[in-house]
Amino acid sequence: MRLPSVGAGVPRRGSAAVRAFGRALLALMRWRVEGDVPDLKKFVIAVAPHTSNWDFVVGMAVMFALDLKLTFIGKHTLFRGPFAPILRWMGGVPVDRSSSHGLVGEAVRGFESVDQRVLAIAPEGTRRSVERFRSGFVHIARGARVPVLLASLDYAARCVRFGPLIEPGSDVEAEVRRIEAFFSTVRGKNARG
Repeated sequence: MRLPSVGAGVPRRGSAAVRAFGRALLALMRWRVEGDVPDLKKFVIAVAPHTSNWDFVVGMAVMFALDLKLTFIGKHTLFRGPFAPILRWMGGVPVDRSSSHGLVGEAVRGFESVDQRVLAIAPEGTRRSVERFRSGFVHIARGARVPVLLASLDYAARCVRFGPLIEPGSDVEAEVRRIEAFFSTVRGKNARG
C-alpha cells in the first residue's frame, strides 16, 4: 500500500507498532490514502463529510498509518468512562457544544503554546445533516496564522484524500462557502438529507 509523503516538520508519534496497526487497519477496511501532508509544523485539517461514527475509525487508521500526532476535537460525552484515557492519548480534546466557551480562543492559544501542532476538525460539527459548515475552524486557522488542509472521506471510492491546502483570507464566510463547495461532491458513509 502506497501512503502519502509526510513532511519532516509535521508532528509525529514515532511508534512503529502504531504505524503498523494503522496500515493493517486500512488494508483490512480496504481504504487507501491519496495526496500529501505538507511539510509544515502547524496547520488545521478540515475533515469532511462527517456522517458516521465510522469516520473516526477511518481517520484514526490514517492518523496511525501516517504516524501523525494530531489534536482533535470531540463531543465531551465521548470522554467519559473507560475510553476517555485512550481518546486523550490519541490527541482528543473534549468540547461541550451546548455552551459558549471560547473554543476558538483556546485553540489559537494551543497553537501559540507549542512548536508543532496539527488540529483536525470536522467543519460540520456533527454527524447530522447541516445546511452550513461552522466557521470556527477558519477562525482558528486565521487566529493562529496557519493554513487549512482539506481531507475528504470519500466512501464511494474508499479513499481519504489530502488537499488542497488553503491559506484563509479575511472573508471567513466566503472561505467557508468555498470549502463547502469543495466537499459537496464527496460521498460520506450516510447520505445527507
